[in-house]
Amino acid sequence: MQIKRLGSVSLIAVFIMFSGNAPAQIKEKEPEEKSYISEEIVITATRTETPYKEIASSITVITKEEIENKQQNLLLDFLRAVPSLDVAQSGGPGKTTSVFIRGAKSEHTLVLIDGVEANDPVSPSRSFDFATFTTDNVERIEILRGPQSTLYGSDAIAGVINIITKKGIGKPAFFFSTEGGTFNTFKNSAGITGGNERFNYALNSVIFDTDGISSAKKDDGNNEKDGHKSTVYSARLGIETSDNSNIDVILRYLDTHTNIDNFGGTGGDDPNNIQNSKQLFLRAEGRYLSTKKMWEQIFGFSLSALKRKNNNDVDADHPADLSYETYKGKLLKFDWQNNIYLNENNIVTIGVETEKEKANSDYYSESSWGPFSSTLGNKSMRTTGIFIQEQIAINKAFFATVGVRVDDHNKYGRVTTHRITPAYLFNKTGLKIKATYGTGFKSPTLYQLYSQYGDENLKPDKSKGWDIGLEQYFFNDKFEIGGTYFQSKFDNMIDFDTGTSTYKNFGEAESKGVEIYSSLQNFYGFSVQAHYTHTITKDKTSGESLLRRPKNKSGLDINYQFGGQKNVYLGIIAAGKRYDLDFSTYPATRITLGSYLLVNLAAAYDITGNFQIFGRVDNLLNAKYEEILGYGTYGLSTYAGLKFRY
Repeated sequence: MQIKRLGSVSLIAVFIMFSGNAPAQIKEKEPEEKSYISEEIVITATRTETPYKEIASSITVITKEEIENKQQNLLLDFLRAVPSLDVAQSGGPGKTTSVFIRGAKSEHTLVLIDGVEANDPVSPSRSFDFATFTTDNVERIEILRGPQSTLYGSDAIAGVINIITKKGIGKPAFFFSTEGGTFNTFKNSAGITGGNERFNYALNSVIFDTDGISSAKKDDGNNEKDGHKSTVYSARLGIETSDNSNIDVILRYLDTHTNIDNFGGTGGDDPNNIQNSKQLFLRAEGRYLSTKKMWEQIFGFSLSALKRKNNNDVDADHPADLSYETYKGKLLKFDWQNNIYLNENNIVTIGVETEKEKANSDYYSESSWGPFSSTLGNKSMRTTGIFIQEQIAINKAFFATVGVRVDDHNKYGRVTTHRITPAYLFNKTGLKIKATYGTGFKSPTLYQLYSQYGDENLKPDKSKGWDIGLEQYFFNDKFEIGGTYFQSKFDNMIDFDTGTSTYKNFGEAESKGVEIYSSLQNFYGFSVQAHYTHTITKDKTSGESLLRRPKNKSGLDINYQFGGQKNVYLGIIAAGKRYDLDFSTYPATRITLGSYLLVNLAAAYDITGNFQIFGRVDNLLNAKYEEILGYGTYGLSTYAGLKFRY
């Protein structure tokens, strides 16, 4: 506790020094205006700023207001409430977390942080682990569903999750927040933002610490808690070099320390299995708009670097078992995007990207089965892609994009993808008809190519996906209701072949389903969102449903803001039964995980314009459930805190 308090005081001191130009008099916080659906601008679907109503793609936007109202600390807790998106976590905070969009594999989702590709190049599948990512300093999150390789290349075979951080604006504004709660959980954060016509900045620092729960489920006799601590630093700096050009530098650094268990279920506890990781995401970006505002150029450099170590020494319960693991991964990327504004109804986007990813790893273990070691030594690969997209609008009613992309990989050669997205809006009635069709691919990973289980002749995963839907807008676009039918096929997928003990291109799967959703914004202080998804998945090799994807999932979010000072949020998530594997038997047996209902409650009250008290209750009904067989989940837990801003 002493260390945490000292850390909080240090953060305050640092940010006060940064904010020396802050106004002496404290002013009341000005209320933020809610934007209606028709005013919402999205970026991810077209790589240009486009009104939400002109988008045919299925996209969900999590705004900064939602992030503040729900009060959740981790990104994965917001993703649980997104249509057609399922989350599976192996324990509490910091434990490995997978996300499945429309039934696809977790590694079929590309994650971007301000344009930086965040997928882990050293993991076997090159997926992104959502376990430790906090929402501090995040402005909005855009979740784009369906194949997106035409604009984003490899890994975007099922969709894109784009995390956009805050940009400073106005006079210097400082905040400090502290909270605590169940499982000896504490979080301290501080930040400062500001900007003028020529310079803007947003700086943030967070310390999150919790004793957590046992990763291996407590009901199976596992009593040792697996704690997690993370420190996050983020910064965004911008300079307007002229009226037509600007430069932005964005950085996010994450340092984590996590206790984990050997496996889920009986006997999975391990008191000294420790994982430490450091992650860096960096982007420098320059923009230039021609004097006639017809040609916009965006030059970017991105770096993502990860270092992860796992140490598991012998102990009283495991006197003959130990393991040591080291993983290092890095991805460097240069990109050049050109937006050509032919007229107000026609935008042509041409982009060139080249990236190089590197990875190396060492693994050593001893057990009753004998010693085992595995090494991936300083391997790398390069991919260069070029894409073109035309975006058109006719009579403010018909909107469409059509695009094609060619990627060249230094190992397997070229792959071509394409995508088309038409939509028609009946302005008099508020009805929109939309459809999309696209293809996607995922390159084999460095581990799949070059490890002792690898095959250098692997080809990329391939996918085809389409959807069709309707959206209806009412009450000056305050209320939206819609539905979408989707279908995806995955071919040539890379899976592990137990017969040869190598990775091979032999997997085939398909998914199809229906998304139904509605949204009501700022109706006498109320905002309501509801959704239901029915997903059917099939492994075409075995004929069985894919694991950990429920057929039925629904959610309801209700937020009420009143008096300009008070806010109450209620969230409900219901997930149906799904399948998993029980590895305590050989061969592993297929089992069914039960359905569950989660209810979360949060409230905040502005005591003054500068002080806010807040609190939340997670899993209000104390539901007992599993997202992965044998791994623990949080029961009823409560948190409260205080926020100061000026």
